[in-house]
Amino acid sequence: MRNPIHCALKLVGTFFCLGGIYVMLNAEFVAVIQVLVYAGAIMVLFLFVLMLLSNNEPSQVAVKWDAAKMLAVIITGGIFIQVASIFSDSALTLGEKGNYPLEKIEEIGSITLIGQLLFTEYVLPFEIISHTSLGRGDRCSSDCQTTF
Repeated sequence: MRNPIHCALKLVGTFFCLGGIYVMLNAEFVAVIQVLVYAGAIMVLFLFVLMLLSNNEPSQVAVKWDAAKMLAVIITGGIFIQVASIFSDSALTLGEKGNYPLEKIEEIGSITLIGQLLFTEYVLPFEIISHTSLGRGDRCSSDCQTTF
């Protein structure tokens, strides 16, 4: 995205999602602090500064779909479907399926179990997703300006 205000608003959404992850980990206090401090206070200040300093030129960005982007969308969709099928068939369903009964999940913790599964049985899909997300490079023509 080229508009910094849109980027900041999407970052606020990311902070809310992170708060949701904290709630799922039974860390409600951390979730409330995350939403209040980061999404509430710091991002409001950040947006205020961006709105004061931003230029008022409307920018129109046209997305060009070439073969590489279509291939990336297809591969990402395939990986998403594989990961969804892994988690739907995995042992994370409270001991109803797989090799991990409920007692073992309670003993070692579900986050530890997810880590063990990711780095043992599902290391290849995990690595593919890691390299796909990190290996994305911005391709720009000669007239494109990149600002950070």
